[in-house]
Amino acid sequence: MRPSVKRVLIGSVAGSVVLGGVLVLLPPDGGGKAKPPALGPAGRAMAAVGAGAPAALPDLAVLIAEREAQVRAHPGDEQSWAVLGSAYVARAVRTADFRDFPKADRALHTSLRTKPDRNPEALTGLAALANARRDFRSARKWGESAVKQAPKRWTAYPALIDAYSGLGDAKGVDRALKSLQELGSGSAVLARSGQVYRDRGWREDANAALTDAAALAVAPAAKAAALHRVAELAWERGEPTVALRYYDAALAADAEHHPSLAGRGRALAALGRSSEALLAYRSALTKHPLPEYALELGELYESLKLAPAARAQYDTLRTLVKQEKARGIGINNERVLGLLDADHGDADAAVRRLTAEYKRHAGPETADALGWALHRAGDGEAGLKLVTKAMDKGPRSALFAYHRGVIERELQYYGAARRHLNEALRINPYFSPLGVPAAKRALGALGEPPEGGPAQLYASPQERSGAALPSRRTGTRDSGPSGD
Repeated sequence: MRPSVKRVLIGSVAGSVVLGGVLVLLPPDGGGKAKPPALGPAGRAMAAVGAGAPAALPDLAVLIAEREAQVRAHPGDEQSWAVLGSAYVARAVRTADFRDFPKADRALHTSLRTKPDRNPEALTGLAALANARRDFRSARKWGESAVKQAPKRWTAYPALIDAYSGLGDAKGVDRALKSLQELGSGSAVLARSGQVYRDRGWREDANAALTDAAALAVAPAAKAAALHRVAELAWERGEPTVALRYYDAALAADAEHHPSLAGRGRALAALGRSSEALLAYRSALTKHPLPEYALELGELYESLKLAPAARAQYDTLRTLVKQEKARGIGINNERVLGLLDADHGDADAAVRRLTAEYKRHAGPETADALGWALHRAGDGEAGLKLVTKAMDKGPRSALFAYHRGVIERELQYYGAARRHLNEALRINPYFSPLGVPAAKRALGALGEPPEGGPAQLYASPQERSGAALPSRRTGTRDSGPSGD
């Protein structure tokens, strides 16, 4: 057997050892070629949840019903409480019905109270719940505790990687990914590796890992999730036709995969199929009302000059967040609210909101959002520092480059502005229905670089003092504080 195939098979078996003591179904003695008995619905769901992979909703329903009955009959069964809590988290993420989060919190803490020592299953579940709520500090705490208790248990590391990513801790991500790859293999490990490669800007490595993860995934829900990740990479490369093909493949595997429904809307809008795009977004929002989908749909309406419909979606976003708060669900929506305020509301409020969020979670996405809000509120110099940091530390993002270019133009760093606006359109010519035309207008106003070479291109601030905005023929100033 080839080593690579052997590693995949080992990873598949390891994925069945989940959440504290579920036994791997081994062949009978003397029957080395016999296949293990097939897992039932609850076993399939437990295997998926334990490996950090999506589970089929009917299987999750069976698992949850079984474990709810078990803890009613045996309230001191800490293992069943941990399984139940993690299953609630998995179902909430799959359906975007986050009313399961408070129940998950209670179940997992009950497991931890029942067995406070050596309970990595409950700790891993709490890390996954905190990540789903975008509370990355708490996720790091629970994940590190789980790893400390069971350092050879590979299923704790994906949650830890997500926590470190949300906090902008690149070294932590590197350590956790190395441990994950040493301890595990198969589709779940490849998918997590691909996401890390994507965040580092290693697009070819990310595409290879995620494509392999999709090929190795067996369960429809896991295959849909892997195909969606491949689609997202194609979208970020500016290939909406390829992205649409993978979104459709994901939905063929799992018709309820709501991120792919929204992704279809994004890709169809880029291809000029606006009516179909609106329908896809509405379908995603109807089935799975997430604030980020409402923001994307609102901006699509705005790009189509349908201002009342856009405002209705922005109002929907705020309503969804208020409803989640009223239900005590505990999801952190500060970044999406900050983006809404920065572009479609009160920029000063966006700065206050995102400043607090950046203190908690200093990842590249939050740095970019705060930098953009500062620009919109009139502090371009502070904004530029943060957006530059996001580009340096984060993925290769058209949105980051666009934000940087716009801020540099406002600060009269015209050479750098031209470079980064062009870069945004090269990375993904369809990155935003509002941002793309704005980037093109800004480039048109900047015009071509003037004759005269570096002496004019890199003029000092003193030489630029009192200069007017550029004309189409002479538009350039300084290349920016980074010396681009």
